[in-house]
Amino acid sequence: MIVSQKMVKEAEFVCPPSLQQVLDVQCPAMFREACVTESVSADISRIESVVNCLQTANDAAVVSDAVKFVPRIRSGSYADMGSRISMEDEHIRVDDLSAHLGYECCTPSAFYAVFDGHGGPEAAAYIKRNAMKLFFEDTVLLETPPIDDIFLKELESYHRKVFLLADLALAGDCSVSKSCGTTALTALILGRHLLVANVGDCRAVLCRKGDAVEMSQDHRPSFLPERRRVEELGGWVNDGYLNGCLSVTRALGDWDLKLPLGSASPLIADPDVQQVVLTEDDEFLIIGCDGIWDVMTSQYAVSLVRQGLRRHSDPHQSARELVMEALRLNTTDNLTVIVICLSSPDRPESCPSRRRRLRCSLSEEARNRLQSLLEGN
Repeated sequence: MIVSQKMVKEAEFVCPPSLQQVLDVQCPAMFREACVTESVSADISRIESVVNCLQTANDAAVVSDAVKFVPRIRSGSYADMGSRISMEDEHIRVDDLSAHLGYECCTPSAFYAVFDGHGGPEAAAYIKRNAMKLFFEDTVLLETPPIDDIFLKELESYHRKVFLLADLALAGDCSVSKSCGTTALTALILGRHLLVANVGDCRAVLCRKGDAVEMSQDHRPSFLPERRRVEELGGWVNDGYLNGCLSVTRALGDWDLKLPLGSASPLIADPDVQQVVLTEDDEFLIIGCDGIWDVMTSQYAVSLVRQGLRRHSDPHQSARELVMEALRLNTTDNLTVIVICLSSPDRPESCPSRRRRLRCSLSEEARNRLQSLLEGN
């Protein structure tokens, strides 16, 4: 452990009051003046003990805060045709899933989705019309308490199954052309748990204390693992396009590019699924079609939305501002964005009044000895 001169003068830590009594009982000597009686190494050992003890307490406090955190969900969306001659994007926004389905599944519960169609609007429109039935037909799954590891694994497996069923449904619907398809990204919130599933190049980005955390992977030929998978299955990439015609490597529909049922195909509908336990550090989630991400990074989008929410606290307005910025940056695609706020707009970033400061000071003799050690005397 490296001890700075600042630490020599004073080791100061912030500790939740709920843990103070535990610390006072377990480490009473660490918060009294340390006396140097034998060697400098003994003083350093005492400092390390205090640091380790309080670090454990702080870690426990973080875990406790995560368990207590409950998202306060509100959302807004905005869509624009952009420079295209038609609109092929679709989206779903359900802030209260229990009320929408008519039964209590979890509190809170919410569902969001964006679909970016290509080869016509039919595939995206079809998936939007049928998404709630496809994803929530199995009501027993969502009504099964508690939300534990087993449940979350079953939920992930169920989402993978639904994406494949949606793909097959497009194959069997005569109203949707075989050359028509759509990308799809869904975000499900159950209590403190967020699950994101994705095929294609829509993207979900979580804002965690101002930092962008990507919750999905763009499935494009430029992504090396996807390109390798495509080529191993007999596909090819030309100028960034799968088989020279499609800019994504995963999609629902596009059955003119897929091999017969049961055969491995370069173009697939298997989603990537990511899960995370939300904490009070998670401020909002952005999900959007590639018209946004073609012209800005995830961090740029997060910073823009965060600044907007601090001004007006309106997720709809933030979604609109994000679309307007993409248009200003000359995006050439349709644009659809959903901004999902996860915490109360008036939540303070820190609560110093709820914490107490515990100080650990060293005697003058101890400071002099450590000062000498740091200076190499």
